[in-house]
Amino acid sequence: MAKFQIFKDSAGEYRWRLRADNNKIIADSAEGYKAKSDCKHAIDLVKLLAPTAEVQDQT
Repeated sequence: MAKFQIFKDSAGEYRWRLRADNNKIIADSAEGYKAKSDCKHAIDLVKLLAPTAEVQDQT
């Protein structure tokens, strides 16, 4: 089962990463968050918006 992980980076900020069933990282936060609640909010937004997000092939 895929899972989101919250961790602190070397600067002490919270980040998230999404791991696939095989434990490989398939997505991560592009920024650090000072508050853990902000990091959790970003995860919630990804969960909410990803199912309906359109794919734009810009090749």
